[in-house]
Amino acid sequence: MDIKEVFILSFDALKERKVRSILTILMVMAGSSLLVAVNGFGAGFTEFFNNQFNNLAPNILFVSSVVQAEDGPPVGGAGAPQAAKITLNAAVMNRLNSLPYIDEVIPSYQADITLESHGESKNNAVLSIDPQKLFVIAPTLELIEGSTLRQNDPSAMVIAENVANPPGETTPFISLGQSVRAKYSFVDDIRGESQEESKNFVVTGIMESTGNPTIDDSVVINTAAGDAFLQKSGKFDSLFVAAQSSEFVDVVEEEIRSLYGNDIGITTVKAILKTVQEFTGGINAFLLSIAVISLIVGAVGIITTLYTAVIERIREIGTLKALGAQKSNILALFLVEALIIGIMGATLGLLAGIGGGYLLTRAGPGEGPPLDPVYLPTDMMNVWMISVGLSIIAGLLPAWKASRVTPIEALRPK
Repeated sequence: MDIKEVFILSFDALKERKVRSILTILMVMAGSSLLVAVNGFGAGFTEFFNNQFNNLAPNILFVSSVVQAEDGPPVGGAGAPQAAKITLNAAVMNRLNSLPYIDEVIPSYQADITLESHGESKNNAVLSIDPQKLFVIAPTLELIEGSTLRQNDPSAMVIAENVANPPGETTPFISLGQSVRAKYSFVDDIRGESQEESKNFVVTGIMESTGNPTIDDSVVINTAAGDAFLQKSGKFDSLFVAAQSSEFVDVVEEEIRSLYGNDIGITTVKAILKTVQEFTGGINAFLLSIAVISLIVGAVGIITTLYTAVIERIREIGTLKALGAQKSNILALFLVEALIIGIMGATLGLLAGIGGGYLLTRAGPGEGPPLDPVYLPTDMMNVWMISVGLSIIAGLLPAWKASRVTPIEALRPK
């Protein structure tokens, strides 16, 4: 019995048990398709975040104040008042500027304000920074045609595309060249009373989306305007520290820590990316475990299908042995059946998994940059080989059982 005859007999045997064979193939397909979809989604998610973080300057460190609870009982049941351990001011900025491997230190004020335009009011984040320094913290930043950055104009405002055209709305909230009124609510440090500051700004520029969360939903005014309008009194909310290159980020962080210890907050793009990768890695591991379980269920289905086939085909096996078939022929016959099931299930699983991966990434609301699955040839081949290999392993026990059947036992009248 040559290999061609073995394949023909195995395929015919599967056709005779059509429904059972199809269900078993579907089990294998389900496991392999889930593996493909999860791998594609995970690789796509990683590439998406890598692309997004490439929009952030890898040489930038975000320095902020760390707050601590002051001594004394809680005030108004809301907990102890918070005080900054280190006040970020011009002295701190100059001290950081004197450190090695630092190109520049960019101060900023940040707050939430209310913008009024066309009779509507919307809350937005404001970033008060030298407008020209936007290109330092967001190297891929682009402005729409007609935009200008007025570095020394305290009435100039640059807004993000999402602010000008809020997602989900059909009409612009703010247009280029328009005058808008901004309101800022705060508590007076001396009197302890709530107050409100208001000021008119002219929109001189609109920033296209960059993938940088610091500016993509913000309005930008210059540092002098922010200090006065937001009542900051020269106390910065954060400092953007630009290292000479991304290679010196860790060294610069150590230098800053040596000066201020844990009394100052430092965040880097590398640390954010590492956290995201650990999070997505955990999710992918969980989903992969589910996919592997699905494949194991498919393998159990193969064992059940072939083992039942051995019992049903006892007489056929006995006849083949009586005609001269060897144990190896019977063993090969059932292993090839498992192989055919594995090949068909794994191949269909690859196709279904590719489609499933795209469905997963398109299931969201569709806002923001697209997240496309990434299918690596090595991953696809590994999934296919695992599925087929597991199918063959699952067929070993039934095949061995079939090869042990003797002609006398098989042909004995029941």
